[in-house]
Amino acid sequence: MTTVSIQAPSSKSLSHRMLIAAALAQGESRLGRVLKSEDLERTMACLRTLGADIREQQGELRVKGIDWSSKGPDGPFELDVGESGTTCRLITSVAALGQNPCRVFGRGRMHERPILELSRVLEQLGAGFEWLGQKGCPPFWIRPAGLNGGEVDLSLEQSSQFLSGLLLAAPLARTGMIVHISGRKVVSWPYVALTLQVLEQFGVVFKVQIRKGLKWHTVPWKEIREAVPGQVRFCLRPSGYQAVEMSVEGDWSNASYFLGAGALRKGGVRVLNLKPDSVQGDAQIQDILKQMGARLQWDEQGLTVSPGELQGADLDMGPCPDLVPTVAVLGALARGATRIRNVAHLRLKESDRLQALAAEIAKTGCRVHLLEDGLDILPESGLSKGPVAFQTYGDHRIAMSLSLFGLAGIEVQLDTPECVAKSFPDFWEQRQKLDRG
Repeated sequence: MTTVSIQAPSSKSLSHRMLIAAALAQGESRLGRVLKSEDLERTMACLRTLGADIREQQGELRVKGIDWSSKGPDGPFELDVGESGTTCRLITSVAALGQNPCRVFGRGRMHERPILELSRVLEQLGAGFEWLGQKGCPPFWIRPAGLNGGEVDLSLEQSSQFLSGLLLAAPLARTGMIVHISGRKVVSWPYVALTLQVLEQFGVVFKVQIRKGLKWHTVPWKEIREAVPGQVRFCLRPSGYQAVEMSVEGDWSNASYFLGAGALRKGGVRVLNLKPDSVQGDAQIQDILKQMGARLQWDEQGLTVSPGELQGADLDMGPCPDLVPTVAVLGALARGATRIRNVAHLRLKESDRLQALAAEIAKTGCRVHLLEDGLDILPESGLSKGPVAFQTYGDHRIAMSLSLFGLAGIEVQLDTPECVAKSFPDFWEQRQKLDRG
């Protein structure tokens, strides 16, 4: 069987952030390879409503920034974030920069996903909130009046997207802003690094400082691997954004399904358009696959993963929670137990991903124990060959990860395979290549 090559889709996380930065910049930006997906359509629609001019031309997006100095379109605005938690958390901070009231709403589990901690800080900076359903979750009205600066404390226990949204808005605040990290722990730090990367690319002036004793010291942001609450802060001044011309790199999250497939498929899989030195947290799939026994090799075009003797592993996946569905399925097909830990926040995604994975993987005959912050996966010999009727819970990552069982001889049946359009619309077209090669 020959090696199959798959083109990694563009990074969803970077596409969101780069679109927002371009919409906040003066002048026109040209963005190549922006991911086409339902989540990105929601972000673009919200930015257009707020006054950005976004149009496609010759395969790239031309983005003219919002003119905050003019009154702009009459409000109130309707900001439909769909099922995109990233859109909701980032756009809420952007909406706070304006003057028009905005109703933020979505569908599905979006109205259960928390945003109270971010709203608390935005209220401290000048915005008002009115909850239309469950307090602390969409739908809600935000009544902005521009953002003041100052020092704020922000907890990231529920989502690092709170910080990313605030950092994206801070360069357009009236005065400088210092954001301290509070709470007990930080989740998904690499996503904050992606936000800092975009700020830097768009010319924003900022400092990241860590506490040493009683003093704060500026450090290169790329050297930070974790942020201890009370020991790190972000200092931004109202420098604004500069328009840019650039392309979005490949997405390690969506590439993980095919890299994981390489660990199962005779002949392996090569994934193109990945950046070896990416700051994306999900680039950790390389280390995880090696630890589980797969063989990896880089060449000038991409990364090839080939099967080895797949072994279970004990994994702290707090920095890379989107990889959990992929790794959980691999764990079910490995020899020996796999423990996935430090991902309690996965219960607050498009589905309760921990409960969903436990229930669906168990349908193959594998034993799965649900932990408070993760999963214990205990493979059994002689897994069911199916057909197995899996439930996706309308969750794109659950659907794409469960498809990997097909490479182990299990006949996979999904109730809503189309839900992958949220982040990877042509996933099934790419997935078919693994069976033909």
